[in-house]
Amino acid sequence: MSTSTPRPFWQFRLLPIAAAMLVSAYAAAQSAPPAPESPKAPEATSLTGPDSTPEGLTRSAPLVSSRAYRQDCAMHLYTLNMERIYQGRMRPLLYAVGVLRVEIDPSGQVSSLDWLRAPSHAPEVMADIERTIRQAAPFPAPAGPDKVVYTDTWLWDKSGQFQLDTLTEGQD
Repeated sequence: MSTSTPRPFWQFRLLPIAAAMLVSAYAAAQSAPPAPESPKAPEATSLTGPDSTPEGLTRSAPLVSSRAYRQDCAMHLYTLNMERIYQGRMRPLLYAVGVLRVEIDPSGQVSSLDWLRAPSHAPEVMADIERTIRQAAPFPAPAGPDKVVYTDTWLWDKSGQFQLDTLTEGQD
């Protein structure tokens, strides 16, 4: 007669490994040399949008780090979608979570979208996120002549409101 006993704390076996990974990632980030300052790039011309100045120039986001550019893009999306931003801490159970990689060309236009973790159970959310990003173009033009790729996580409530992980207020 064999009885199987449940393993109540199996998930905690991974805890030391995850903690070690977090500590090493934090230490690596703290010990990384500061990024060299790049020369100020001229602002992009002939772009329109909410970041435009009266002369028709869009501000250029100096590429100090990919995190700083991701924050600029998140703020740009929040500014254009204020009524759709979930206010406060999000509920514990989200309707959908998606991780999307966005490629921005030198003029701030979206050149490609690539789902790293698609909320495939909610295709309407995927379509809405893609539409929201494309409609938000032009994004702050990256400094330099090259494209920029950034990744953000979309936290989607069943109400249709969202937060981006970059600017989230957390969850209850």
